[in-house]
Amino acid sequence: MSTDYKFGQDINQAVKMAEVLEGYVLTEHLYGYATGLFTNLPSMTVGALILRLRRLDVLRDHLKDYQSKKLDIAIDDYMQVRTNWTYHYTKKIHKESHSRIDAMKAFFYECSDNIRNCIGIYKPEIMRRTIVQELLREMDALGINDDELLDKIKGIDEKLQKITESADFQWADILKPAYDSQEFWWLYHSPPDIP
Repeated sequence: MSTDYKFGQDINQAVKMAEVLEGYVLTEHLYGYATGLFTNLPSMTVGALILRLRRLDVLRDHLKDYQSKKLDIAIDDYMQVRTNWTYHYTKKIHKESHSRIDAMKAFFYECSDNIRNCIGIYKPEIMRRTIVQELLREMDALGINDDELLDKIKGIDEKLQKITESADFQWADILKPAYDSQEFWWLYHSPPDIP
């Protein structure tokens, strides 16, 4: 995510993803597609959806009335699938959270190969790590324990802390209220800029 953020785009993506969530959770595929009138749709995953729904809900005061209504519909669609298809839904959460945290290993390999590479490839990694955190919050809300995932996250976070330092918020400032600097600390860090 860049520092250029648009509420309308985020809502449109969340709405479309919520509309296809039921069909998606019933497939075996980790990444799905939400197609429609809107371009630039990200891959469909539970994590990508709950990332948008939570932050939009936190930032609801910035939304126009019609946007807030669209968000409510998306949240209702999401909650219905979460309730009606719990087994399939939780299976997706497990699979996605492990896949995303495991994928971060490539980032550390790239950084160890050339530390200057870290800056250019950090932003996709913080999106990946943020989605994992959203999935972890969801697992907590559902009473799901996954010690293996927690161990993986701890290892990844220790590595991230070694190669980053405090920095300005990495996404658009308007999103700050949705991302506590303690829980989402990596959004307030960056690899050092090496001349």
